[in-house]
Amino acid sequence: MLNAQKLTLAVLISAAIISSAQASEQSEAKGFVEDANGSILFRTGYISRDKKNGVDDTSSFAQTAIVNIDSGFTPGIVGFGVGVVGDGSFKIGENNNAGNNMIPRETGLKDGKLTKGAGDSYDHWARGGGNVKARFSNTTVRYGTQVLDLPVLASNTARLVPEYFTGTLLTSHEIKDLEVIAGKFTKNQYSDQVSTDGRHLDRAIVWGAKYKFDDNLNASYYGLDSKDKLERHYLNVNYKQPLANDSSLTYDFSGYHTKFDEGASTYSQTTDDLSNRKNNIWAISTAYNTGPHNIMVAYQQNSGNVGYDYGENADGGQSIYLPNSYLSDFIGNDEKSAQIQYSLDFGKLGVLPGLNWTTAFVYGWDIKVKGLTDDAEEHEFFNQVKYTVQSGFAKDASLRIRNSYYRASDAYQSNAYIGDTNEWRLFLDIPVKLF
Repeated sequence: MLNAQKLTLAVLISAAIISSAQASEQSEAKGFVEDANGSILFRTGYISRDKKNGVDDTSSFAQTAIVNIDSGFTPGIVGFGVGVVGDGSFKIGENNNAGNNMIPRETGLKDGKLTKGAGDSYDHWARGGGNVKARFSNTTVRYGTQVLDLPVLASNTARLVPEYFTGTLLTSHEIKDLEVIAGKFTKNQYSDQVSTDGRHLDRAIVWGAKYKFDDNLNASYYGLDSKDKLERHYLNVNYKQPLANDSSLTYDFSGYHTKFDEGASTYSQTTDDLSNRKNNIWAISTAYNTGPHNIMVAYQQNSGNVGYDYGENADGGQSIYLPNSYLSDFIGNDEKSAQIQYSLDFGKLGVLPGLNWTTAFVYGWDIKVKGLTDDAEEHEFFNQVKYTVQSGFAKDASLRIRNSYYRASDAYQSNAYIGDTNEWRLFLDIPVKLF
């Protein structure tokens, strides 16, 4: 498989360099300083998990400043630039909890053994790094610390601070409406880790492409090989059907195929053969949008001999681009799940521009738990309200409040999944543009 990946990488780079089907981004470069962008996001984050069945509750409350500075490109046939991403944070209150991916904890002793997460939580901490970039025509290569947004290697951005990867990513737009990517990453720092390689990533190679056929139809494919962990492939097709009165129907298909290596971490498996763990998880959804209203229904299914697992194998804590993903991702072994979601844009009602509400209910069934049952179930009732300031000195500041009511069969809880939980998340974001 590695030879095929090298060939794919070579083809993508060659196509990016020799193609000239559209105007060059680099030819329009204004300069290192002239095209520079800098911002700081001040975020106050709070997560509370009210656990049931005798499990201890957890909560985390902290403040951070997330910095993102990115230079422009120098003029010329090949342009060069630099960037910096990072965060500085401090906790509010005791917050000596693990499991929320919010606040790092010092190494300590547990049962007489040195173990991560057994000590006190950090009072304050800082993370991040720099990167360098080069651009030729419409192709950019960036090396260093990065926040990734790829279906097979996606940084967790749903906590206080983002997850960082260190490595190289090539992004090319040489052919109109086509984006191709290829990269290699060697470090993975989770949201609640101070170590720059807290996930102990050996090597992750990614490749893929997405193509916009027209204004209504687009498709994408991405692949990942995480050494000694897993091999994963992702496919998505999305079509928007315009209707009368500015209404629309959107149809979406997304799916993953994953083959886990012997050294991979998994849960909810029904095989003892560690060299033969694999699954397919896919979903279809349809969304109807009219005016301020959006209604979506979705069906999701996992097949194979193991639950879909991500994050634990240094493959990104948000690498699940599927619709039935809230507090639970509904990804148990052989699980089927269905969802209904409703969203309301109050601004389009003329009530309060910037206010949005989303509510959803997801039910999962037929979950296999080895030695216990073949028909465990789980369900979640989700609500989120988000308000974004539309104008004035606080423009773009936002407050997001979300709640999940989650319950599962006893057999599934005993298999170390989430367990019955009432969760609250509150995030206040205040972005400040530096230049």
